[in-house]
Amino acid sequence: MATIHATCVAVDGRGVLLRGPSGSGKSDLALRLIDAGGRLVADDQVQLSLEGGVVVARPPAVLAGLIEARGFGPIPVPFEPAAPVLLVADLKPAEAIERLPEPGRCAYLGILLPLVSVAPFEASAPIKLRLALAALALPAQRLAR
Repeated sequence: MATIHATCVAVDGRGVLLRGPSGSGKSDLALRLIDAGGRLVADDQVQLSLEGGVVVARPPAVLAGLIEARGFGPIPVPFEPAAPVLLVADLKPAEAIERLPEPGRCAYLGILLPLVSVAPFEASAPIKLRLALAALALPAQRLAR
């Protein structure tokens, strides 16, 4: 098991791992994903384990069901106790994101996962992550068009 500095939200049961330094917008983007129907898995610290070849995210027990809203402190929200991580998103300023990037990958616990970059404070950020998850479900030949 590994504990990382990140936030994880389950979107239709599929975990999206949000990575970035403190103050980069992880919790803000997570709140908007939650408002759109996602469920918090873990905020600020995420425990990752490998189960049957799948990376699974969980919250540390002391932080389960809590998300920090800057200026408000920890807020209790409904949460998922675990979710398979299917997408990793690096949070970056919009000007640091390539317009047409090559597909990215990163590894956790020896498993390669799709990696995207997103500007967390853009209004479209939650939609972009949902579209990225939907694209992962398409057959490879459809993605190649």
